[in-house]
Amino acid sequence: MSQIETYRAAIDAIDNQLIALLNERMKSVKAIGLLKHTSGTSIYRPEREREILDRLKKINDGNLNDAAIEAIFFEIFAVSRNLEMPEKVAYLGPKGSYTHQVAQSRFGAMGNYLSLSSVEAVFRVLANKEAKYGVVPIENNTEGAVGETLDCLGSYDEIKIVAEIYMDIHHSFATRTEKIEGIKRIYSHPQGYNQCRKFLEEHQLFEVEFIPTKSTAEAAKRASEDPEAAAICSHIAAKLYNVPILFGKIEDNLANKTRFLILSDFKNKPGVRNKTSVLAKTDDKPGGLVEFLQSFQNSKVNLTKIESRPAKERGFKTVFYLDFEGHIDDENVQSVLKENQNKHQIKWLGSYVAGE
Repeated sequence: MSQIETYRAAIDAIDNQLIALLNERMKSVKAIGLLKHTSGTSIYRPEREREILDRLKKINDGNLNDAAIEAIFFEIFAVSRNLEMPEKVAYLGPKGSYTHQVAQSRFGAMGNYLSLSSVEAVFRVLANKEAKYGVVPIENNTEGAVGETLDCLGSYDEIKIVAEIYMDIHHSFATRTEKIEGIKRIYSHPQGYNQCRKFLEEHQLFEVEFIPTKSTAEAAKRASEDPEAAAICSHIAAKLYNVPILFGKIEDNLANKTRFLILSDFKNKPGVRNKTSVLAKTDDKPGGLVEFLQSFQNSKVNLTKIESRPAKERGFKTVFYLDFEGHIDDENVQSVLKENQNKHQIKWLGSYVAGE
């Protein structure tokens, strides 16, 4: 037996053990799912998943890095949830969008996905109980907040934030053409095209015909049908439409990052590194906002974000979106809420494990 065959035999033996252990894990998963179904507890528990990942990273002393552990176990978690109770996941489409990529990173390849055309459509489907989970963007570190998401959080009372995910936004250059010199057309959403101008200039692609599309996913689809074209698109869109990726990261700003929310109708239990989000309308008086913000400092609650939005009422009143450290049930957070309950209107949007 050659050395390679010896290693392959060892891998096969380990894979046999992995299958046996995974099946054993799924027995416990199904038993827990039955108990959750009986008690009405949510299947998706982000704080429990984070607890498992943190524990595994601490005991890991092998070749797997933290990212690899997360990739493997998020898929295991997703398969486990589908065995416990299959649930529909709505997301801001189209299929192959970055939001789709984020949804699949948490709900796995086996997930039952529903692509929708707007953020409000996702909220509406959740409110009508046509899906259990929703995935929408809330802010980008270069483009700012997604106003529609903030407005919908204020309008749909039963929908809560149950998790957040930060994702690096990398544009891929995908094509069926073997050589870059053979590309005659570039399909892309205009925003994606403009975010990759340095790459296009460096590879002398500004002279190539640019054909704008409604989304980067549509760009990948059209490039899959055109052997002389390329697409600027997401990794998942290129994979979805079987278009080979020639360059994986072509955006000008490699620090481009978007924060996404996972929405549902349940309250998370306190976990580690909690974050809470609220909407607040302060008293219309001099110093009203300053007084409200001072109450967080008084209770030693660390504010991490504040964003203003028009209240969309008569006049020019403003509502504020705030993120801060802690869970809604924490004593110091409760202290802030009690101090302000008769002074300002505060709507709790959810408490969840802070994203990384």
